[in-house]
Parts: sequence; C-alpha cells; structure tokens
Amino acid sequence: MIAKMDEDKKETPVVNEKRKSVSKPVSPGKSPVDEKADSGSTVNDSLLNSQGEKNVTSPIKDIKNMLTLTRDTFGNLRRSKRLSLRRRNSKSNEEDRHLKAPSMEECVEEAEAEPVKQEPLSVMEINELIQQRQLLKAFQSIKYLEDEIVTEMDGKDSDDKPTEFSRKVKDVDLLYNSIANEIKSIVKNTLDHPSIEEKLLTLLVELIAEEEKAHGRAEGTESPEPHFLGMPRKWREVWKDSVKESAEGRVLQVPMTPEKDKDSWLAVHLGFLRKNVREDLLKIKHSVQKCYPEDYKVCDTYVECFHNAISSHLQGLLQRHLEFNELYALLDWVANMYRSEALLGCPCLQPEVKTENLPLLLPPATWEKLKNDYTDSLKEKIKCYFDNILKLEITEKWEKELQPEVVQNQYNSSLYFDIQTIIAEHMKTSGKISTRLGTAVLEICLVDLKEYIPRFVKVFLEWDKEKDFSLFLPYLAAYINSFHDLITGLQTNFAADTKELEKILADVTMNFRKCFLNKLEVKTQPLFKKILSKTWVSSDEILNSILSTTVQYSQDLNYLRQPTNKDFLREVHRYLVREYIAQALKPRKKIKRSQRQKVSKKMKEEATVITETLSDLGSDSDELSLAISVIADIISEKKKEKIQAHLQSMRQRHRDLRNEHIVAILALRGFWRKTRENIIQHLGNLKEDAEIKTVLLTLVHRIVVCGGIRQKESYKQIQLWRHRFTDLALFIPKAKVNGHSNIYIHGC
Repeated sequence: MIAKMDEDKKETPVVNEKRKSVSKPVSPGKSPVDEKADSGSTVNDSLLNSQGEKNVTSPIKDIKNMLTLTRDTFGNLRRSKRLSLRRRNSKSNEEDRHLKAPSMEECVEEAEAEPVKQEPLSVMEINELIQQRQLLKAFQSIKYLEDEIVTEMDGKDSDDKPTEFSRKVKDVDLLYNSIANEIKSIVKNTLDHPSIEEKLLTLLVELIAEEEKAHGRAEGTESPEPHFLGMPRKWREVWKDSVKESAEGRVLQVPMTPEKDKDSWLAVHLGFLRKNVREDLLKIKHSVQKCYPEDYKVCDTYVECFHNAISSHLQGLLQRHLEFNELYALLDWVANMYRSEALLGCPCLQPEVKTENLPLLLPPATWEKLKNDYTDSLKEKIKCYFDNILKLEITEKWEKELQPEVVQNQYNSSLYFDIQTIIAEHMKTSGKISTRLGTAVLEICLVDLKEYIPRFVKVFLEWDKEKDFSLFLPYLAAYINSFHDLITGLQTNFAADTKELEKILADVTMNFRKCFLNKLEVKTQPLFKKILSKTWVSSDEILNSILSTTVQYSQDLNYLRQPTNKDFLREVHRYLVREYIAQALKPRKKIKRSQRQKVSKKMKEEATVITETLSDLGSDSDELSLAISVIADIISEKKKEKIQAHLQSMRQRHRDLRNEHIVAILALRGFWRKTRENIIQHLGNLKEDAEIKTVLLTLVHRIVVCGGIRQKESYKQIQLWRHRFTDLALFIPKAKVNGHSNIYIHGC
C-alpha cells in the first residue's frame, strides 16, 4: 500500500503540470462537463501542491492530511464518478465510512479518470469549418486563438519568438477574412436562387451578433497592432457592402440585346431591368427581410443599393452613342417608369419600399445633358421626317401623276396632316418627360418648317421645270391650300406663333403665282402680239383665243381656297389688261383719223368682254379693264383738254402709270413730240400740286385735331402754301411772328 502511494506521489507533479494550462483561454473544443472536471482537478492540484510545499517526509503523513479533507471538498469529483468508485473500492469502503473522507486510491483513480484537455483547433481545421459554413463554431475557434495571442502579447512570449507570433497573428487575420468572404458570398448569392436559404441567413445574423458581442468592449478604440487584434471586425458593414455588390451584380445580369440586332435594344433592355428589379424587391420584402432584425433596415438598404446600382448602370449606358429612340427610351424610363407603379411605386411593395428619401436617379447635370442630346437628336429626326414626306410626294404622286383629291371643293394634300401628326405625337411623348421638352418640340418644328416649306416649293418647281409637269397647277393649288391649313392648325391646335411662317407662305404664294403667270404668258403671248393688227381690227378671233386659253388654264384656280383664289384671278385679270395695253402701245404707225373711232369702239368692247370673262371665273377687279376704255377714249378724243383730263384720271386710278406709258398713249393718238412734252409737264405739275396739297392737309389736320401741340414750320413755306392754295387759307390762321425766321403754329 505504501509503495503504491509512493508511486502515486511520484506521478503527482505530472498532474500538476497539466493543470497549469487552466489559466489560459478555454478551448472551444471542451464540453461543460470537462470544464467542471477541470475545476475539480484544479482544486485537487492546489491541495497536492500545498502538501508538497511543506516538505513532508512520510507518505503516511500525506495520507492522513488528505483523509482529513471534508466531503464537500471533493463533492464535485465524487458526484461525477460515484458509481464507478464504489464498485472499484468496495474493499476499502469501511475505512472511508469511518473517516468520512476519500481514500488516496480513490483520488488517484479520479485523477486518472479525468479526460485530457482538448487542444484548440488548428488553422486548417478552422478553415475547413469555414468552407463547410459552420461559421459560428469557426468564429469561436478563431476567437480562442485570438485571445491566446493577446495573452502572449501581454506577456513576453511574443518577444521571445517574434516570427512565430507574427505567423499566428497573420493566421487569425486570414481566418477572419475568410469568414468575411463567406458573409459576402452568402449575401451576394441570396437573390440568385428561386428560394431563400432562411437558415443560412439566420446563421449569418447570429454570427454578426456574436462578433459584435465578442469585440464590443473594443468598439471605439484603436488598436496599436497592424492586424487589429481584439478589435471589431465590422461584419455588419461587410454585409452592407455585400448588399451593394449584390445589387450591382443583379443589375449587370439583366440581358441586353446587341445594338446591331434590334433598333429598340435599349427599350427592351430597360424593360428587362424593370422586371428583374421588381421581382428582386418583392423577394426581399417577403422572404429576405424576415430573416434579419429590424435594426438592419433590410428593405431600405436594398432599395438604396439598387437605386445606386441602376444610376451607375444608366450613366454607363450614356457613354455610348445613342440614337433618338434610345435617348427617348432612357428619358421615359427615368422620368415615368422608375418611380411608377410598374416598379418602385408598385402597391405590392408598399409600405416597405420608400422612395421619398431617394436622390435623383441621374445627377442634375447628367439629366440636363441627356435632355439636350435628345433635343439635338430630335432636330435631325424632324428634318428626316419632313424629307421623307417630300420623297413620298415625289415617288407616290409626282412620278405616278396622280390627281390630287378634292375635299370640300378644294384640292387637298396630306402634307399638312402629316406634319401636324408628327408635331402632335412628339409633343405628346416629349411632354410626358417634361413640359419644357414638349414646348421644345414645337419650337424645333416651327424653325424647321421655315426652311422646309421654301425648300419643298423649290424642289416642286424644279421638278416641273425639268418634267413639264402636267399636273402642275392642281398640285400648286393643293400645296397652297395645305400650307394654309397647316398654319391654321398650328394656331388652333398648338397655340403657335406663326407670324414668320405666314410671311414665308406669302412669299411662297407669290412665287407660285409668278410661275403660274409665266406659264400663262407663254401660252398667250403669241396671240397678244396680234392686237391692233389688221386681222384684229376686222375679227374677234384673237381676243377669243386669248380668253379661251386663259379660262382653260385658270380652271384649276377654282379649287384654291379663298381669298387666295381671288388674288390669283385678280393677277390674271391684271395680266390680261396690262398685256393688252402693252401690245396696243407698242411703237407702230399712227392710227389714221378714219380708223380712230373704229379702233376705240373695238377696244371698249373687248375691255367689256375681258371684264365679263374674268368675272365669270371669279375675279372681282372690274375696274382694271377701265384703263383700256380710257385709252380708247383718248384715241377717239379730239380736244386736248379732255385728253389731259382722261390721263389725269388714269394716273389717279393707276399709281404705277409712268411717263413713258403716257408718251406711248399720246404717240398712239398721233400727237407730235412738242405736244406730248407739254401734256406731260402739265400732268407733272398737277401731280406735284396734289402731293403738296396732301401733305398740307395732313399738317392742318394734325394742328386742328391735336390742339395744344406746337408744330414748328418755316414761315415762308406756310405763307407760300396759303397763297397758292386759296382753299386752304381758311384752315391756316395768321401767323404770329416772334422776331425770328420761324413761327409757332398753335391749334385753332
């Protein structure tokens, strides 16, 4: 028995050496039972150590000291091994009962039965746990290693073995980074699968909470170490960054049709983007959100990250060369689609998805540039539309020589309708984006029309000149009507300012009228050359041919809208009278006295025929033919005074009558050169007097009507006018001379 006790005593220091490690961090590999056993062993070791320190010389004395221990001292050990100890030590139970304390043999057996302390997991083992996503267990093991390193750092072990210490620090940091990478992987892949792995997300939340709890005391402090031992790992921020990367990845995964394959590739892509983001947000609301505590603000975080990801994606798309349709698709998606019920405003996403605090999807400068690019592209698009209208007119109407349709007794062209449709459609679509863009469409179209209408007319006239277009006049009437309808429609439907367009249309109409009259002149000029010929005097055939040609050629003018129709017919009437008179006044031999009455009579008759014919066409300018009658009267008149009166009347009626015209009329009458000069001089004085009289009457009217307004005039000039025109003397008061060369005329 003593020998056995001696052997036990020799083994006691070994046991004590094993117990020294209890002061170190508890390994996560131990069970709670092992920890209790360790605590009991610690007590036992301390007791054995205390006995050894007294330098006991007899083993019997040691046994007695141990036997004097109370039952409570070893209670924990006896409870864990009670049944086994009773069976093994049944022969010594009587002595134990008598002493009320455990025997030495029992203590040794209990010490041997205590399990050996488990070693902490190696780096490779912890890494395997991470790969198996046993993240909580892996974190506990890493934390144990971290605590050991911190303990060594507080002591002198780190100074003794700096290389080994640095390796341990690096291992801990790498293991923590591996867990962070797993967190990223879990979060980034959350939305990639049809169903959510709720257990994995719950584990993730527990892991982050454990880390925050473990390193909570170090929150807000700075670690002097390069690897931040014992400092918070901020895995919640890692989670947020992972959500951001997940959103960016999901946006980039949206399918995109190659640009060359489809004109509407961007609109299709944006449609997929809307659909995918909406589905992801629904999944976040219904499945992901419930796996996290409220303080994570899962929906708000995901919405913000998707918002930023979409913004970056759209700005990347803007770096490409985008055509008109693509620019509009992007504008419409940002302005109308993004926050609508089709996406963020969807009722099924409410109230979790909030858009009030979200910034603009595109920065203001980028948004303005996008709209400017759109308007620049729109200018080219509108011009292209108008050019296509012209091409269709050429290929579908001019080349095929199709007669214009008649609507409400007017030649009609679809030109005005096509242009108004283009304007209305683009104003409507652009107005959905912003009111300014809608207004810009109208402004762009008006500017382009100012250039387009003259260009259209030029092409039409060149086509006629080259092809001798048989339907020139019908299309001329159709286009004039269409341009007028266009201006009326712009005023009525769009409240547009069309003053400049009206001026352009007036010039275009005048140009058309000039071309029409040139064609009429070509057809009638050979007939007019026979006026006052011998054939003309004896026959009515020449004028009848002229009028027949004119009526036939002018029939299409009846399909012109009013008042343009009247203007054209007035010019036709004026042309006939002017050409008739011009032919009559061409230098010829003097009309014999015997022929004067006959020529005068025929000219009056033909003047009446011209008036009646043009009236039947629709002209209301009956007075134009009076010039022919006046010339006829001059030819037959014998008295010089009456001839002067006729000429004076003619000059007042026709302001464009010049002296050379009067000379030609007098030469036709048979007056000699000296007589013609006297008559012209007399008419010139009458004209000057009439002009002075008009000016003076205007001045007197201003003086009389505008009483109190002082008018400064030359005294001599006033007096000259008073004496020359006695009929005005009653209206001019006597002047009060104030000693100067000028007078002040006061209101009467």
